[in-house]
Amino acid sequence: AGGGLLLRAMGLAALLLPVVTRGPPGEAERRCFCQVTGHLDDCTCDVETIDAFNNYKLFPRLNQLLESDYFRYYKVNLNKPCPFWNDNSHCGIRDCAVKPCRSEEVPDGIRSGSYKYSEEASNLAEECEEAKRLGAVDGSLSKETQQAVLQWTQHDDSSDSFCEADDFYSPDAEYVDLLLNPERYTGYKGPDAWKIWNSIYEENCFKPQNVKRPLASGRGDDGGLTFYKWLKGVCVEKRAFYKLISGLHASINIHLSARYLLQDTWSQKKWGPNVTEFQQRFDEVITRGEGPRRLKNLYFLYLIELRALSKVLPFFERPGFQLYTGNKSHDAEMKNLLLEILHLTRSFPLHFDENSFFAGNKKEAAKLKEEFRLHFKNISKIMDCVGCFKCRLWGKLQTQGLGTALKILFSESLIEKLPESGPSYGFQLTRQEIVALFNAFGRISTSVKELENFRTMLRNLQ
Repeated sequence: AGGGLLLRAMGLAALLLPVVTRGPPGEAERRCFCQVTGHLDDCTCDVETIDAFNNYKLFPRLNQLLESDYFRYYKVNLNKPCPFWNDNSHCGIRDCAVKPCRSEEVPDGIRSGSYKYSEEASNLAEECEEAKRLGAVDGSLSKETQQAVLQWTQHDDSSDSFCEADDFYSPDAEYVDLLLNPERYTGYKGPDAWKIWNSIYEENCFKPQNVKRPLASGRGDDGGLTFYKWLKGVCVEKRAFYKLISGLHASINIHLSARYLLQDTWSQKKWGPNVTEFQQRFDEVITRGEGPRRLKNLYFLYLIELRALSKVLPFFERPGFQLYTGNKSHDAEMKNLLLEILHLTRSFPLHFDENSFFAGNKKEAAKLKEEFRLHFKNISKIMDCVGCFKCRLWGKLQTQGLGTALKILFSESLIEKLPESGPSYGFQLTRQEIVALFNAFGRISTSVKELENFRTMLRNLQ
């Protein structure tokens, strides 16, 4: 994110990176993208359809939405201790730092509402928290208010979450302006960064210890054949889980390559695309065939998150839902843009069909779904072990965003039953989940857009 999150090694400055063999014109593009075309495994969609839809229809609108006040402020606790090992060393590089917002910089509606949706809900939040502290619903409250209090209490205690939630009332939880703390190269690298990535893959992707993933330390000489034979043989849900994590990894690598530190002098810093860094991570020859697979997994991740957005439209369409910041005219304008984006996602012609997930024996499917949820929740906890604070920020946001997308996909029947007005007991999203959901998809959408830029640059290499 610092694209440094989850990276095995960041490399040195561009001039110190290994020289990549060029070859004839177009060869560099072919080696990264020749396999990234046509239909995707486990999907009916193709890469070209995604590129056209994202780059020319969705990406511009989504960027506009994410620049609005509601989506640019994210509350996060970056000081939670790592729950898995005692090494709490932090990156000392200045680009790893995160600048939190002063209280007066955050719009009143966001600060007062915390995670509610409207002025009325924001006022109700204080009553809700007081009721929770007293351990009971105050009988003096109106019946409607009591229902809302119980609804939020049930939601906050629910077990449908795929992510470990921060304690937003902790003194360590602060608002961060995402536009002022962009995800980019930070210099965070080496054993500490690799430990994070290794823990995610080795302990949470359902993989047996005796199956080495491609390019992992100490791997055999079979070029990943054993790994992909194992992956092909597991159920579609476990295969999808690995591909989602691999796709997230690929997306972060693209961000790092696209916003690389090209110049660092006393007078200024300059970030921009680093073609050599991109090739180190995705060139078919350099990565022994892994690079193109990673890029295809990025597209798989895109389809999963896009499908979730298309499914959650009824939740946001309700008249009572607002993107509440306190600025009524701007809030209404942004809600209209949000609904335009969600209707656009529904128009995508080749959506991923999630009906194949957990479709077998009901008892076994429920067990597998819970295992799936707990594995992903564990990954969200690992984000508190990342030593680079900027990497930790974007890692927590993107895992929460993907976790929210999974929550949506597994709650389709509840979303379909949402009433047009009044409280919705079956399905809820907090403001944190909403901000994470759209910003995480914004990162994936940006990655797909950046691939178009890297294609052009590689095509022009001589």
